[in-house]
Amino acid sequence: MAPETPDPLHEFRENALAEGIPPDEVARWTDLARPCAVLGTGVDGPVVGRLGGPLMLPADAPDPWCKLAATIDLAALPAGATDLDLPADGHLLLFADPDPDRIGQGNLGTALHVPAGTPVEERPMDLDPEWTSYPYEKDLPEGLLRLTTDVSLPYFTSVHAPGKPFGSVDHPDHPHANELIDVWTDMPGENTGRGLQLGGYAEDEYWGEDPSVAAGREAARAVTRGELPPPETDVRPEGWVCLAQWTHGLDGLEMALYSWSISRPDLAAGRFDRVYATMTWNP
Repeated sequence: MAPETPDPLHEFRENALAEGIPPDEVARWTDLARPCAVLGTGVDGPVVGRLGGPLMLPADAPDPWCKLAATIDLAALPAGATDLDLPADGHLLLFADPDPDRIGQGNLGTALHVPAGTPVEERPMDLDPEWTSYPYEKDLPEGLLRLTTDVSLPYFTSVHAPGKPFGSVDHPDHPHANELIDVWTDMPGENTGRGLQLGGYAEDEYWGEDPSVAAGREAARAVTRGELPPPETDVRPEGWVCLAQWTHGLDGLEMALYSWSISRPDLAAGRFDRVYATMTWNP
C-alpha cells in the first residue's frame, strides 16, 4: 500500500490544539491557508525556471533598472499550485534591488510577463556601479528552479492603525497569532535551497503586519509621488498579496526577507508594471 500523503494542515491543527490554543482560533487560522509553489534549487521536482542566468527580453522592451533575480516558466506550473491568477503561459521575470538603505523608501524591484511565442534575445546589462558600493552585496544567485507544492499560513500578528504607536495594533481577529505562527514554524520542513515561494504569504522577521498589505500601502504612496503607474480600478492595500518571496542567501543579507507583491485586480489585468518589492532586515 502506498504511503499516505502528509497533510501539513492536519499536523498543524493537532500541534496547535496540543499547545492549548482554542479550537475556534485554530480553525479561523487554517481557513486562511493558501496553496503555494516552492521553486528551489535543492529539490528533485521538475524544472520550472531558473535563478539568475541570461536576461532574455523582447527587442523593444526597455532595459530593466535592476538585476534579474529569476525567470519562471508559467506553463510548467500545474493548475492549482497557487491561488494566484497568473497567466497560463509565457515567462515571468522578477527583478530585484535588495538595497537595505532603501527599505521603506521606494520600490526595490519589478516584474515583467513575456507572453508565450514572443521573440526574445539576450540583453547585455551592466548594473554594477551602485551595487558594488556595498561590501555585503554580491552577484545574485543562479541555479535551476525545481517545483514542489506546499501550503502557506499567515505570518502576521498585527494590522495597520493610523495614529497608533508604530502605526499598528494587535490583530483583533487573531489574538493567538503569535502562538499559531510559533507552531507553524516549529514544524519540520524540507530544505529547498535558494529559490522562491510563489504565492502564499510573505514573511518578515517581525511577524507584524502582512508584508504584502504593507507593500500595498507603500505602493499607493509611490503612485502619489509619480514613481509607480496608477491602477486601473480601485485598489486597497488589503487587496495586495504575495507574488513571490525570495530565498536569496546573499552574503551579509542572509536574514533579510525580500518579496514581490501585487494586488489581485492588477494581477487579473496583467499589470505586472505595478508589482511592488519590499524587504525587511534586522542585522
